[in-house]
Amino acid sequence: MDTSKSGHWKSRIPTLDKLGVAELGEIDELNVAKDWFQSFSSYATAGNVEGIIGLFLRDSLWRDMLSLTWDMRTFDGLSKIRTFLKDRIASVHIQGFKLTESVRLQKPFSDLTWIVGMFEFETRAGMCSGVFRLVPTAEGPWKAYTMFTLLESFKDFPEKIGAHRDCHALTGRQWREKREREIAFEDGDPVVLIIGAGQSALQLAARLKYLEIPSLIIEKDDRVGDVWRNRYDALCLHFPVWCDHMPYIPFPSTWPLYTPSLKMADWLESYATTLELNVWTSSTVVGATQDTNNKWNVRVHRKDGRERVFRVNHLVFATGLGDGTPNMPDIPNLEAFKGTVEPSTVYRRASDYQGKKVVVIGAGNAGDIVGCCRHYTLFNFLQGHDVASDLARAGNDVTMFQRSSTFVMNLDKGWKFLGGALYSEGGPPIDTADRLSHSVPHLLLEGGLAQRTAQAIIDDQKEHLDKLTNSGFRINKGIKDAGTLLQLKEKSGGHYFDIGGSQLIIDGKIKVKNDSQIKAYYPEGLEFEDGSKVNADAIICATGVGDMRNSIRRICGDQVADSCPPLLGVNAEGELNWYLPLPRPGLWMMVGSLQLNRFYSKLLALRESSIF
Repeated sequence: MDTSKSGHWKSRIPTLDKLGVAELGEIDELNVAKDWFQSFSSYATAGNVEGIIGLFLRDSLWRDMLSLTWDMRTFDGLSKIRTFLKDRIASVHIQGFKLTESVRLQKPFSDLTWIVGMFEFETRAGMCSGVFRLVPTAEGPWKAYTMFTLLESFKDFPEKIGAHRDCHALTGRQWREKREREIAFEDGDPVVLIIGAGQSALQLAARLKYLEIPSLIIEKDDRVGDVWRNRYDALCLHFPVWCDHMPYIPFPSTWPLYTPSLKMADWLESYATTLELNVWTSSTVVGATQDTNNKWNVRVHRKDGRERVFRVNHLVFATGLGDGTPNMPDIPNLEAFKGTVEPSTVYRRASDYQGKKVVVIGAGNAGDIVGCCRHYTLFNFLQGHDVASDLARAGNDVTMFQRSSTFVMNLDKGWKFLGGALYSEGGPPIDTADRLSHSVPHLLLEGGLAQRTAQAIIDDQKEHLDKLTNSGFRINKGIKDAGTLLQLKEKSGGHYFDIGGSQLIIDGKIKVKNDSQIKAYYPEGLEFEDGSKVNADAIICATGVGDMRNSIRRICGDQVADSCPPLLGVNAEGELNWYLPLPRPGLWMMVGSLQLNRFYSKLLALRESSIF
């Protein structure tokens, strides 16, 4: 196995050996959790920071999502947790603690045992939830290793759902007239303007609507969902349906396990209609400037030639991971090549290449992102494996050029190691699953949990991976041996969720070239640095897309774009960069998977309310 993409990492896992615990004996997890929680809630209500600190391990982690910090922060170690609590606990007036029935003893690995508990509490401003993980100590008492606190809602501005729903009765005519005024924004400007109408934008707009924050989505295509309709024929969602529900309207129980692209397109369109989201289709944002009051003046051009300038508090880019422009490799001597060179953007079906020799440059996902789909919903391109597989199944002569090694896993078989415990048939309610999923800090995932999970997947799929390696395909364990975790967050690619492409390589139906780097084009194909050549009639480049900041650049200008940090990856605390506030007030990015956006859309909507 090629481990060239591996890196050094230090284990953060609180194993029994590290804790100095030899024997656990019988564990009454409910009473352990109740005793710990009673002390914690008493100290927290009283504002006793040192009392709280005494309940945590020295290297514990506290992740807070808006509830105590009005920010997305992870505090690493007791020193930082102490400072954070001293700064915040008195001013937020924390109280009303209630332990839920969700207390579980878990043994993720043979040397790791912890008790997971969920609770509710409130602050001066909002209703909140929390998740803690307790581990045993050599001295006897169990102590917290992770704490997760999450703002659920504002007391004075609850979501307009359930008991808080709109109860005004309207006739059909009244409702129609009301919707026409809302969509046209005849009575004023929206508070939030969102660019793009993919799933990221729709989930955010839905959250904003039920917080009574007026928003408008601007979509360049003719219909909501066209980002799916205009893709290649074989496209479907990659992750199972249990992971992909959207807020307020989950997929019905009759829904297929993996959603076909055209079905997803129609779902998004119906979602926007059913939830009465305000969308202008066939419209384009042509420019945006910020005035001295930090308002964004956004110029929108409509298909009929009309233009309107909106003055909004918040401008959200929901335009996808990347800038929508494919990265094309700079290979010398292009003019000499007799065939065609194109990005995977333009690929639609294998029949377009019938009888041609095709080289596909790229052997990983180009735009897949945590828990989303075979190809990210807002990208109009696809990965090398799917291009090559589609061609090979149609009998085309296809060679895949693998520039560097790739982390490979069969997601159907590996799902039990990833999201299967939370996102599966009969799993917990989706909101509970999301809280538990996000309650594990990235620093702990990167510090051992992801590496162990990746190794478990590799061991479980060893026979198949060995055949793939023996066929000449180079595989690795991912960045820092963490499997897909950092590949997804830092590169949005470089891995392959195997849906059959690997078997085609094993069977010789997809040829692999990876023993030398490309030197130049020549009339009949590609020449490599070792002097070898591969003939081709067509070369398809599945090599990713440009910097996300370029989408901001095109609309807001160089100065605004250059002020933004790189948006892929995580910060020093392990928080995803693209969900954090950008340097310009009221400027946001909303991208990612269905699962990520389901969770973060609510947090972003809360941040865009007048409270912040």
